[in-house]
Amino acid sequence: MSRIEDLETFLAIVEQGSLTAAAKRLGRPLQTVSRSLAALEADIGVELVHRTTRRSTASEAGESFYRRIKPAVEEINEAREEAVQRRSLPSGVLRLGAPILFAPRFLMPVIAEYMATYPAVEVDLDLSDAFVDLAGNGLDMVIRIGDLADSGLTGKRLGALRRVVFGAPSYFARFGRPAHPLELTGHACINRTVDERPGSWMFTIDGRPRAVKVNGTFRANSMNAIYSAVDEGLGLGYSPLWQIKHLIDAGKVEIVLEDFEPAPVPIHALWLEGRSPSAKIRRFLDLLGERLKLDGL
Repeated sequence: MSRIEDLETFLAIVEQGSLTAAAKRLGRPLQTVSRSLAALEADIGVELVHRTTRRSTASEAGESFYRRIKPAVEEINEAREEAVQRRSLPSGVLRLGAPILFAPRFLMPVIAEYMATYPAVEVDLDLSDAFVDLAGNGLDMVIRIGDLADSGLTGKRLGALRRVVFGAPSYFARFGRPAHPLELTGHACINRTVDERPGSWMFTIDGRPRAVKVNGTFRANSMNAIYSAVDEGLGLGYSPLWQIKHLIDAGKVEIVLEDFEPAPVPIHALWLEGRSPSAKIRRFLDLLGERLKLDGL
């Protein structure tokens, strides 16, 4: 009878595409991974993985076997983990992914409280603005800002984030305040050059989403540079509200065109579909929901 470790090894090889990558993901020696696969194939009596020097791919039989055993192995591991969790507090490593600017300001206070409450848990935080692959990057959970595609993930909605136009009091004193998005053609607008559509700002006009083309004499590829430029009175900026909340609170910038803001962008905590979140994830989600008040930002 095949061991659960051999089945886990097979799943990792198929998902990672090579024995070496699977060994790295599992934290096992390459020889151990190779022996596990050989033992599993000997037990079943069929080749499950075609091996080359660079890549390992599932055979036709291996693909069918993978689809059948993956849910079963996950159920076994979850049952085993649940049994352990019933007699212990969360422990081990919690691997989180989050956007670069969002995490320090909003996530770190929650992480600090979580680690103080559960000292047996270590946290690995991976910051990236890309939509990273949870399984491929070994993450337990990610925080994502934006509309969700059908990505094979399930999660919890944490709130929604506003996008606003803002400027410095010195700019408004010199050039006035736009009363309608179409008036932005007469204002200096600071664009981020690395956006998918630079110079296109979204609004809600007559109840419908509408992109308005804007321009100005200063551009930058960094939002931090744009915030500084707006603070210096070089023009108007367009940004998620949460990224400039500290500037608003300090009186350095003010919001305009609030009646025309686009629909808020949702933010979610996500984990792999079809799996019940482990105790360490559930406790973190509970704390995140209690502490993170994002609606209206």
